[in-house]
Amino acid sequence: MLTASASRRITYSPAYTLVPTYECFNRCGYCNFRQDPGKSPWLELPKAERILKSLMGTGIKEILILSGEVHPNSEKRSDWCDRLYELGELALGLGFLPHTNAGPLSFQEMARLKTVNLSMGLMVEQVTPRLGETVHRHAPSKVPSVRLQQLAWAGELKIPFTTGLLLGIGETPDDRQATLEAIAQIHQRWGHIQEVIIQPYRPGTHQSGGAPGLDLRELPGEVARARAILPESVALQVPPNLIEEPEILLACLEAGCRDLGGIGPTDEVNPDYPHLQVDRLKRILEPAGWELVERSPVYPQYYARLSLRLRSHLIQAGY
Repeated sequence: MLTASASRRITYSPAYTLVPTYECFNRCGYCNFRQDPGKSPWLELPKAERILKSLMGTGIKEILILSGEVHPNSEKRSDWCDRLYELGELALGLGFLPHTNAGPLSFQEMARLKTVNLSMGLMVEQVTPRLGETVHRHAPSKVPSVRLQQLAWAGELKIPFTTGLLLGIGETPDDRQATLEAIAQIHQRWGHIQEVIIQPYRPGTHQSGGAPGLDLRELPGEVARARAILPESVALQVPPNLIEEPEILLACLEAGCRDLGGIGPTDEVNPDYPHLQVDRLKRILEPAGWELVERSPVYPQYYARLSLRLRSHLIQAGY
């Protein structure tokens, strides 16, 4: 049970996002991140090393390796997976803590990346197949069964995992309920889902199609729904840069949110919505009695699942 003080703590991860490539074979109607295959140069290791070295001593701990998806049957798939692995190895070697989110991966790909990541992630978004007729009609890897299989494989591999819902892309309240119940069922079997992101879709300037977006006044109720369905051990996260009104952010905390995700220079997925930096977040949270505290990319209850090598990196980073 949480103490009174612990129950008023809100966590965040000081993070920087490395993008191996923006190219993606999916074309989700709401995406503000992707570029067409062949149109986005891949991040080369010397450039990544220069970026990471420039972050040393800045307080950044987590490196989110966030990539567009190379088709599973592409001749470039193996090279892409190698690049994901190499970036994780590079980040570890420079004292950072990698977390990779690169779309659905095979069991073997996940097993390899597990060795250079403290945690990994994949948004389920929504489990209703109806979105395959609208915003996901050109997005083969957004088939719900593919996303859920990834969560189950992560459980088999004992990978501390982050997933979440995207709200306002054409789903119904019943769809949201079903998605949360599917996540809860997988976690009940494997016990590996450390946090679930309750993310409102916010329109940007680069998407190719329309999605209705979420009325932010609904967000605290969706957090409460998630808190009622998911085990207490699964943290709930909302992205504060997507919530303009401080009152709504505070209402999400009262409804059960306890994490604000990675805070860094840029939100690569939502570039039109700059991250709120730590000082500004504290000015919102502290008058309402909340304490903002730093966390690592892996939650403490999962430290024992890490290899000795990864645990040593965690200790060296001060956790």
